Amino acid sequence: MQNILVTGAGGYIGIPLCQMLAQKGFSVVALDRGFFGRDRFMQAASHPNIKLLVDDIRTVDPKQFEGMDAVIDLAGLSNDASAEIDPELTISINHQGGVRLARAAKQAGVRRYVYSSSASVYGHGQEIALNEHAVCRPQTLYAESKLHVEDELRKLQSDTFETVILRNSTVFGLAPRMRFDLAINVMTLRAWKERVIYVMGGGEQWRPFIHVRDVCRALMMGIESEASVVSGETFNVGGDDLNYQIKQLANFVKDIIPNIVTHTIPDATDKRTYNLSFAKIIQRLKFDPSSRVHEGIVEIKQALERGVVSGDDPTTHTLGWYRALIDWEKRIKELSINGKIL
Repeated sequence: MQNILVTGAGGYIGIPLCQMLAQKGFSVVALDRGFFGRDRFMQAASHPNIKLLVDDIRTVDPKQFEGMDAVIDLAGLSNDASAEIDPELTISINHQGGVRLARAAKQAGVRRYVYSSSASVYGHGQEIALNEHAVCRPQTLYAESKLHVEDELRKLQSDTFETVILRNSTVFGLAPRMRFDLAINVMTLRAWKERVIYVMGGGEQWRPFIHVRDVCRALMMGIESEASVVSGETFNVGGDDLNYQIKQLANFVKDIIPNIVTHTIPDATDKRTYNLSFAKIIQRLKFDPSSRVHEGIVEIKQALERGVVSGDDPTTHTLGWYRALIDWEKRIKELSINGKIL
């Protein structure tokens, strides 16, 4: 049984990943700060192979890495918009925290280190079917932070510290810690709840997509594959038939939820557009996404109808939830300074 530490284990990807690892017989230490509450995080620990560790990647004791065979790093402020709320916080978590984790893992003797990066690093792509050697033109602090950690991992890579970088496409689909701030998920929610779809940025921009379960499968491959195949490598995670323009997504949702009004908003503030090639992960890892966009829309719609998830849950909207947490933290500090809280 391999010992694996997963950071960001209480998140959208983290919970199903930990469950998948445990079911396959891995011994999992699930580390998470608990920004989105500990109830779902606790549910993930119902498997006997999972041990919870409530901690912050910026301060966690490096001794926690001792005895680990592998680390999967999912931690960080989790999207482009959220990272802009507090740049200093983003740098301290996504960049400095990510680098700190990798260095601590290497020093502790961890052999395999899998980093969950993002296709957002490509920013404003100048070509179609961008591969892993394409020039990255990051448009956000989130993407820049991901690239900084990637660069550090390449420096740390060695025969005894095998780094694997996975640049995930935009994720969609149902998960225990649901997110309704992702393109397909939020379009489905609004179509079901409000009978309307907003196509931001004019809809011409390209994005690649990947189901949350398939991301977990790719991360598993990062752990299980031979070093000769993945060590020191970077992979785009997705499928060649999962590159779409945003305007196409609206039509997919309307296929499942009819009689919807579409509003196209020519928002020029978001310059990101990228269409990726997945030839490398397909050829080297035989990776084949199992879920398509229509399937993700159907499962979310059905979950909303059954009340399994709710768009009214504030934790499902990452940007708004982070803002609330930051405001609460500021108020607590102000009250402490005024002597009202000891």
